[in-house]
Amino acid sequence: MVDLKKIGIFQGMSEEDLKSIAPRFKTEKSKKRDILFSEGDPPGWFYIVLEGKVKITKLSQEGKEIILEIIPPLDVFGGVAVIRGIPYPANAVAMEDSVLLRISREDLMQVLGKFPGITFEIFKNLGTRLQDSHESMKNIALEKVVSRVASLLLKLADKSGTETPGGVSIDMKLTKQDIAEMVGSTVETSIRTMSRLKKTGVLEEKDGKIIIRDVEKLKALCS
Repeated sequence: MVDLKKIGIFQGMSEEDLKSIAPRFKTEKSKKRDILFSEGDPPGWFYIVLEGKVKITKLSQEGKEIILEIIPPLDVFGGVAVIRGIPYPANAVAMEDSVLLRISREDLMQVLGKFPGITFEIFKNLGTRLQDSHESMKNIALEKVVSRVASLLLKLADKSGTETPGGVSIDMKLTKQDIAEMVGSTVETSIRTMSRLKKTGVLEEKDGKIIIRDVEKLKALCS
């Protein structure tokens, strides 16, 4: 049976209530680059990431993929479409081999009807995420690449960062392609920007992870 206690939207529920809804969830394994849903698809499933990570993307007018956000373990996605009963507004793609939980729209609506507190937690989660997506799109349109990269790294550090003796480590492996797609730049520009930040001592890369050595300097680049 699925253990839902660690999932943020279910915090506050009793052990008995969690056990009653757990059978409605199905476990799904996805390979890297598997498409979980595409923009415009009917809202069949609400998802939770257990292991790995998933990127939420849209295509620009030029047909270029832009990553709106990365969903880390124990976070949810697909909620806007499923709850409102509208087509998925973006694409969801596994960034690496991942393990997901999913619940059908029909089952989710029944669960929300019985436990309305979950609805509040989902919309609280969605509100933060929509604001972040709006900021990402605004940054892509208005700011220089270095400012966009700085804002992205600070956001990721806030979401999944760990304090270490050398600085704040972002606990997910990101390629230069990933960073480029998230800030709406070319891979070459992303590489140059990251190199510049490393040369000035703001960042360090170790074991495939990015470490922010000087948070204040990175914040200053956002302005």
